Amino acid sequence: MRSALAIYRDRVNHTAVDVIRTKRDGEALSDDQIDWVVAAYTRGEVADEQMSALAMAVFLNGMSFPETSRWTQAMIESGERLSWPVPTVDKHSTGGVGDKITLPLAPLVATCGIAVPQLSGRGLGHTGGTLDKLESIPGWRASLSSDEIREQLLSVGAVVCAPTEGLAPADRKLYALRDVTGTVECVPLIASSIMSKKIAEGAGALVLDVKVGSGAFMKTLDEARELASALVAIGMTHGQKVTALLTDMSTPLGRAVGNAVEVAEAVEVLRGGGPADVVELTVALAEEMLGLTGVEANPAEVLASGEAYETWARMIAAQGGDPDAELPKPKHVHVVEAPRDGVLGRLDALGVGLAAWRLGAGRARKEDPVQAAAGVLCHVKPGEAVVSGAPLLELHTDTPDAVEGALAALAGAYEITDEAPASTALVLETIRG
Repeated sequence: MRSALAIYRDRVNHTAVDVIRTKRDGEALSDDQIDWVVAAYTRGEVADEQMSALAMAVFLNGMSFPETSRWTQAMIESGERLSWPVPTVDKHSTGGVGDKITLPLAPLVATCGIAVPQLSGRGLGHTGGTLDKLESIPGWRASLSSDEIREQLLSVGAVVCAPTEGLAPADRKLYALRDVTGTVECVPLIASSIMSKKIAEGAGALVLDVKVGSGAFMKTLDEARELASALVAIGMTHGQKVTALLTDMSTPLGRAVGNAVEVAEAVEVLRGGGPADVVELTVALAEEMLGLTGVEANPAEVLASGEAYETWARMIAAQGGDPDAELPKPKHVHVVEAPRDGVLGRLDALGVGLAAWRLGAGRARKEDPVQAAAGVLCHVKPGEAVVSGAPLLELHTDTPDAVEGALAALAGAYEITDEAPASTALVLETIRG
């Protein structure tokens, strides 16, 4: 425990208000200010409302790369750093709609021969959380000790779980705060949040999936490049091998958006089927992860064979889950029908993500629960033909009163046209360190 004298000396040298004012006025925070405010917030000596004000000041005025790098380092040093007894590689997505890629990717890469310690998070804004999805599996638990993570990594080759209590605790507090204070879409805060966890996690290499489009936090290619470049640069300064893929998030990934529905779709992919776009991105990220670690394998062939499903089943069972159990079903289903014959020309990721969120798949406040069965099934994807009156979207929820809000979110989110839209690339760019 820190002495009263040490706490007093910190408060003499710095106050939260002074740090807030510095960034509010557009000035650069000093290394000492950053080190102090991150540590003091972690200890509970800087209140949530004060950190909220500072986060908003950063959102409005930004941080330079040296500030962002130092902020990242301070968050790493707020807790422990893990190390692994075997070579490892990890992947991180900046968040999207229908983005269940971690679920098939971790067991796939493990099956190909490299261990994957995937410390994941919960839903943030309209984007889904990997842990929320996996918790829809009966019995599965997100929280593991460091020893349990190491044991599972050695026995199974893959683990997807919550960060340990001692891993970047500053980020854990700030992550939840950003979600409810309108400060999510901020490059310095996103970059430092991602990299503090990933560097502290101790993976030997990292592949980043930086989403761009309406359903992503980065709406334009330039914004996504800025974030990807910052992430790669931070990783390089810490001696980590990092690659970033910029991928399209203007349309939901796959046909399932939510929690249990996304798990079901991920299992389809692991069994050798599933939507083409989910398979494509899973394989593309696996190839990068294997390339960074020098492992020679053909992830497309491994995925198509269904072999990775066996790793998935062991991974789920190791964390108390039943991979064969029936997934939760919604108490209420509402079908959105196609208004006319034609082709689905557009399906906006943000609109679908907001609809799933309002149906109960996401949270409005950091302490809110989520509904395991809530979500949206997309019966039709852009470019596919539709018939008047046929199912277009299927809304799942346990709270029928939420349907009205979901339908409002979907107003204008889809368009029926006479001709198929031009095809677009899923992987837009690659940035390597």
